Amino acid sequence: MLHEISKEEMLAKAGRPAEEAARLHQFFRGKMQTLPRCVIRDFNDFAIWYTPGVAEPCKMIAADRSKAYELTSKWNTVAVVSDGTRVLGLGDIGPEAAMPVMEGKALLFKYLGGVDAVPICLDTKDPDELIRAVKWLQPSFGGINLEDIANPKCFYILDRLRREMEIPVWHDDQQGTAAVTLAGLTNALKIVGKEKESARIAMVGVGAANVAIARVLFTDGFRPENMVIVDTHGILHSGRADLEADKAANPYKWELCLKTNPERRTGGIPEALTGADVCISLSKSGPDTIKAEWLKGMAEDAIAFFCANPVPEIWPWEAKEAGLRIVATGRSDFPNQVNNSVGFPGIFRGALDVRASTITDEMCIAAAHELARCAEDHGLSEDYIIPSMEEWEVFVREAVAVGMKAIEQGVARLVMSKEELTARVEKTIGEAREATALLMKSGLIPPAPPE
Repeated sequence: MLHEISKEEMLAKAGRPAEEAARLHQFFRGKMQTLPRCVIRDFNDFAIWYTPGVAEPCKMIAADRSKAYELTSKWNTVAVVSDGTRVLGLGDIGPEAAMPVMEGKALLFKYLGGVDAVPICLDTKDPDELIRAVKWLQPSFGGINLEDIANPKCFYILDRLRREMEIPVWHDDQQGTAAVTLAGLTNALKIVGKEKESARIAMVGVGAANVAIARVLFTDGFRPENMVIVDTHGILHSGRADLEADKAANPYKWELCLKTNPERRTGGIPEALTGADVCISLSKSGPDTIKAEWLKGMAEDAIAFFCANPVPEIWPWEAKEAGLRIVATGRSDFPNQVNNSVGFPGIFRGALDVRASTITDEMCIAAAHELARCAEDHGLSEDYIIPSMEEWEVFVREAVAVGMKAIEQGVARLVMSKEELTARVEKTIGEAREATALLMKSGLIPPAPPE
């Protein structure tokens, strides 16, 4: 519990991951490598895996492109693509500086979902060039995970690629954040005894994450008329002339002006929070972005998600002292981590195993509801509203929920029973974890040096 640890201890704990990251990244020289999937019994096998034998699978794919899923690693390989323009809370730091994040994403893909992921950081800020590059990559990958791309171009890029590509394209800052937020919010509302149809929600920030969260919440039954959203210039409403003038460049924000806040409330964050049951903030990294005194105007039994990276908008213990009942952040070192890491590995696992052509919002919602059920089965509390990465069965259940929804919606190229899909998912994720354990046990992945 947060209140059982002193504030000094919590601040020291919060700074420890950054200190260790610099040291251990240098020691291991990156986080991912490429290893064989096939047997190499002796050097004669290279006549099978390479020339002359490899010509036969090449001819089979030339005759039927779908055979690439059966004869190559395309079936299980995802590209993690970024231009480095919106990395964590660091902003536009460039493609090289984005690589540690993309490698980290690839590591989570493999260990949590059994998905082989390749980090690809592109040296362009032009959205059309990025779209062109991703489309060129399509033959080599079973899916695309877009990451850390500035808004509003991230919306345009995702919309175009989802329309124009034959494989799933996913922007984790949008769809992934929306899925895990919905899961956590579903359970938080259960704990405080409030209904989604009547919950008053204040959103702080109108970046990729909150725009997608709003869309997914509306699809799931939350009501736009109960939502107030704040950007850097104040509360969104249909009278915001600045946003109406800019609607061609950012139609997503203007659409929210028209859908939400029918009362046309004005002001900033304090006014948006007044009377709110829920605060969902993905804004400027804190800890002083949101003040404790602003939270005191929220409704009784209020819920808040402070998910800025790397530091939340306000420290969770300060929010609790201000009267909030349930507080979540994006960090693993505090209770209630609402982080994409419990979303995308399982979601992609399910999409890949049924060979889905896309990942729909309904598939995201299916994942969110299954995540919520996993936590509920474990036992909900004010400090436990969403599963953690340690609960490996969560990824299996999530993958199966996504795959079955894809089959139901007709976007899956492979149709199988729930039992068949469950067995396939368990095998793939289990093998990935076992392989990592064997590499560590053998010393091929050396132990981390002592501090």
